[in-house]
Amino acid sequence: MTLCEDHAVSTPNTPGRRVGRPRAQERPADGPEPREELLAVAAELFTTRGYTATSTRSIAERAGLRQASLYHYFDGKEAILADLLEGTVRPSLELAAGLVSRTEASPEARLWALCHSDATLLCAGPHNLGALYLLPEVGAERFADFHRLRAELKSAYTGLLAATEPGAHLTPEELALRADLLFGLTESVILIRRAGPGHDPDALAGATADAALRVAGVPQRALARLRREGLGLLAARV
Repeated sequence: MTLCEDHAVSTPNTPGRRVGRPRAQERPADGPEPREELLAVAAELFTTRGYTATSTRSIAERAGLRQASLYHYFDGKEAILADLLEGTVRPSLELAAGLVSRTEASPEARLWALCHSDATLLCAGPHNLGALYLLPEVGAERFADFHRLRAELKSAYTGLLAATEPGAHLTPEELALRADLLFGLTESVILIRRAGPGHDPDALAGATADAALRVAGVPQRALARLRREGLGLLAARV
């Protein structure tokens, strides 16, 4: 438990009295932690109302907190945005690290699994957080950690691509360009979701992963086998 968490503390005169930051309203005891609730509210407001139009006051009020209480968890709106952005990359980066080490599986299947998982993460959540990548504010130094994580993820894509049979024959310049295409294809689900939010996330992720292997140079006849192998890797929770 951190110092920023609301928690119950018993005192001699008031047994079981709950102390901590004041709330604007009482919240259910079994509800999400304040920090997670603030992130969920910010995700909704940033993607529906807009980042610049959303204030820390509106985030706090929607979460049932006083504005001052928000600053016990985040030092401002940029910190909330940074946390949301990094959350769209960290799970894929962790999976990528596991896939890179699974050398007994074909690199093509591992690349398929990474593309599928990454696309699923970007298109299956309640809010299209990937659209926040396009905010001009994200270019600021405050978001350097997000850009570093995203670069590490792209490097994992490049490494798996280089290990495939088609990738092994690419020059360094061709490999870099092909990796850009793969990474861009996967992240294109952000725009597809924004234009048509009714797409089935699993179907979209599967189609994206199939297309990524075709961009990588994998022949169409091999896709069904590699798809099964990739799904097996994901089912094993690499």
